[in-house]
Amino acid sequence: MKTSSSVKKKKLGSYPYLNVVFSISIALFVIGLLGLLVLHSQKLTQLIKENIEIQVYLKKNVSKSDLTKIRYSFEEADYISKDEEGKPQVIFISKEKAAKKFIAETGEDFATFLGENPLRDVFTININENYQSEEKMVAIKERILKLSGIFEVVYVNDLVDTINKNIQNISLILAGFATILFVVVIILINNTIKLALFTQRFLIRSMQLVGATNGFIRRPFIFRSMGHGLISGLVASIALFGISEYAYTKIDDLILLKDVNHLYILFGILLLLGAFLGLFSSLRSVNKYLKLSLDELY
Repeated sequence: MKTSSSVKKKKLGSYPYLNVVFSISIALFVIGLLGLLVLHSQKLTQLIKENIEIQVYLKKNVSKSDLTKIRYSFEEADYISKDEEGKPQVIFISKEKAAKKFIAETGEDFATFLGENPLRDVFTININENYQSEEKMVAIKERILKLSGIFEVVYVNDLVDTINKNIQNISLILAGFATILFVVVIILINNTIKLALFTQRFLIRSMQLVGATNGFIRRPFIFRSMGHGLISGLVASIALFGISEYAYTKIDDLILLKDVNHLYILFGILLLLGAFLGLFSSLRSVNKYLKLSLDELY
């Protein structure tokens, strides 16, 4: 009977380590999934903006000097985007090269029945994201048409504004969802640690009775909760890494959205968030039990 009573007391006063770590890990994993979705959305937005381009068709029989001037004008223009090496994203495709590509893709040689190559030399230029609005695209088109040797400037009308509107709408939805989810996760983690410390309320009271200061009492609970938060962040990061790597191998082109540096930053945030929420929740709960009377503890 004595043994049964002591086991029961020990059970009542024990700290549910596994339940706490598991619950916080699930909460942080959900936050990580949302963070991954946001990162992929930003990367997709970047890729879309990097591929907004204008085709500039030249007049036939443009001289080499005019061709050089046009290329130089594009490379020096502030509306041209640059690659990672800082080079302007300007591509020239001659009508001969375009004809060869057309024949390779279709198997038809139009020169045999037309007697000439009807295609034109063309520049394909990528537009800097600071100039990606319909108003600025029209201004760029007018600016290019003033150059000597330009036949036509082509881009998809309203595409830029449509993309920007869709990106703004998606960003607002994600921001709202992230805010709601973050609040829910904070409440979940706070309640998990609060319930875990509920089993320790008599231990806290016992420490008060032997003269321990509030700071001394708080310290082990805070450090333990922060440790559990870090472990949970690590577990959530490992699970998130495993699932994302699996998805990259199974979903075509998803690898294009992968950014290793941002992933590491996300994992670091999960670790710090777990530790911080553990600190905040345990401090709040311990302070509550320190103020309760013996009758209120029951």
